[in-house]
Amino acid sequence: MKIETIAIHGGYEPEETTKSVAVPIYQTASYAFDNTQHELTFLILKLKVIFIQE
Repeated sequence: MKIETIAIHGGYEPEETTKSVAVPIYQTASYAFDNTQHELTFLILKLKVIFIQE
């Protein structure tokens, strides 16, 4: 292995159940809100979208 590969993947132990040999990628997002009302409006709209999709 090249040193770059070892730097990224070295020391990672495979997961017991799935035997995955790579660190999982978590796709997440964070948001900045102007105030609590802005946050509440965002969350209500987000819940409406989730409810419609189900």
